[in-house]
Amino acid sequence: MDEPNSSRFADTTVAGRMMNRESFTRVDESDDRHYYASDRFVQHLDTTALTVVEDLIGELIVEESPAILDLMAGSDCHLPSTVGSSTVVGLGLNDDELRNNPRLTRFVVHDLNQISRIPFPDGEFHVVLNTVSVKYLTQPLEVFCEVGRVLKPGGLFLVIFSKRFFHPKVVKIWRELSEGERISLVKEYFAAAGGFDEPKVFRAHGLPRPVGDRYSALGLPSDPVYAVYADRSGAHRRPQRPEITTMLDLPSQREALEVRKKEVKKTLCCPYCAEKLEKWTVPQHPFTQWDNEFMYLCFSNECPFYSRSWKTMARQGISGLSYRLMYNPEKDRCMAAPVPSLADKRTSLRG
Repeated sequence: MDEPNSSRFADTTVAGRMMNRESFTRVDESDDRHYYASDRFVQHLDTTALTVVEDLIGELIVEESPAILDLMAGSDCHLPSTVGSSTVVGLGLNDDELRNNPRLTRFVVHDLNQISRIPFPDGEFHVVLNTVSVKYLTQPLEVFCEVGRVLKPGGLFLVIFSKRFFHPKVVKIWRELSEGERISLVKEYFAAAGGFDEPKVFRAHGLPRPVGDRYSALGLPSDPVYAVYADRSGAHRRPQRPEITTMLDLPSQREALEVRKKEVKKTLCCPYCAEKLEKWTVPQHPFTQWDNEFMYLCFSNECPFYSRSWKTMARQGISGLSYRLMYNPEKDRCMAAPVPSLADKRTSLRG
């Protein structure tokens, strides 16, 4: 495994001014083993987000009977029942949580912030998972290098995170970056460690919060789920791993999407991102083919229907053109409204 390229990491555009050891300090610098000694048998995401996490893991792990390492593990590996495995090893800080994790075949209590070396031989695992814990690493480059060492060539390293965290123990740089910048930061961890293929990014946000959740009455969406993942370089025969970039690529979410589409007339919310649709007056234009006086459109730039449209159009050889979700209230149908650029926003929608 390549050694971390510190100079390259320091020169990145992602919060480069903060890329020093101070960036990885915490509010509480006490021994992590004491802080995590108290059992926390809780889920760190709502049930909708947890379903997305399990679906994502299930889609990306394509190996038969893989050896899996759950890095910074707790009481749940978030492995769906569809994933078989030869072994699942948990590495974490709380003995009780690890002991009660039903998917683990064995576990090791180990503090990566004290000793960044992962206590396993080279090429031991097909898959390494890190779920909602990367923000607590004080030595991320060293740990990412170690993950590369213990992975087999072609093995998957999947890093999943959201916006929740234990404030006293999260590193300074994570607290100060936006959610989009955090994605870029994790990508830089991969790049700086070396030895990985180009990382891919998954985003799921704006899904409805589950009924009965304590925050559902506030109208808040489900917890966002972000993932950055890459294969270990050097495989002669590469696993046929799908490219999963949004929740639309997950089978269970496609089914839920169809349900939400049928409810748009009642909710007037985008079925892709749950944002309220805005009423839009159809402009008078000689080429307009709509009979309606108005439509409803999603103007969220974070909507997966919109964000993935640039790539979809580019694959068809059409550059500089995208589309937003539009709802036709007369025909009770969702459709696409073309837009030539992000900057033009509402005024640029064409008939």
